[in-house]
Amino acid sequence: MPRPANPEVRSRLLSIGRDVVLDRGFNGCGVQDITAAASVPKGSFYNYFETKEAFAAEIVEQYWQSIEDRHGPILYDARIKPLNRIARFFHAVSEDHGRENFKLGCLIGNLSLELSNTSESTRIKLADLLRRWEGALAACLTEAQERRELAAHIDVSELAQILVEAYEGALMRGKVEQSGDACDRFERVVLPRLLA
Repeated sequence: MPRPANPEVRSRLLSIGRDVVLDRGFNGCGVQDITAAASVPKGSFYNYFETKEAFAAEIVEQYWQSIEDRHGPILYDARIKPLNRIARFFHAVSEDHGRENFKLGCLIGNLSLELSNTSESTRIKLADLLRRWEGALAACLTEAQERRELAAHIDVSELAQILVEAYEGALMRGKVEQSGDACDRFERVVLPRLLA
């Protein structure tokens, strides 16, 4: 008779496994690396995840949810002007990356590069997360238009997409250079121009 699933083991696989994937890349680590880091027998992995790709979809969801939980409220703080909220949000996320000296990059960007052509389920999950991120930004941009802080003719959905694309590019360069310079340029130069 198989043992019942243990939620604590599953949670440990997700949190520790996410760190392993961030550090080594999805293709740079195997199930054995993930289970060893989590102190779980290798065979147990498949009690919790059908495939390694299913695991990837779950860790990237968890990764984005942690960003939404910590920094999402910034985007909805009515006491702050909407365009300032967007700037604060990106600054807060950059501070997260700075704690690791920008060495790890963004899991959304990393997995997009590694898995978009090889795992349809992960690609779909990544597209969904990008839409959620862009939707939160677009809501702020719409509010900025309503307050006449942003020109009414601007397509807020397209601008939200451009913001995410520009920021992901900055994170990628930051990972290559192991420096916050690209994120600083995004905040200091790119963001003000896009939101002008």
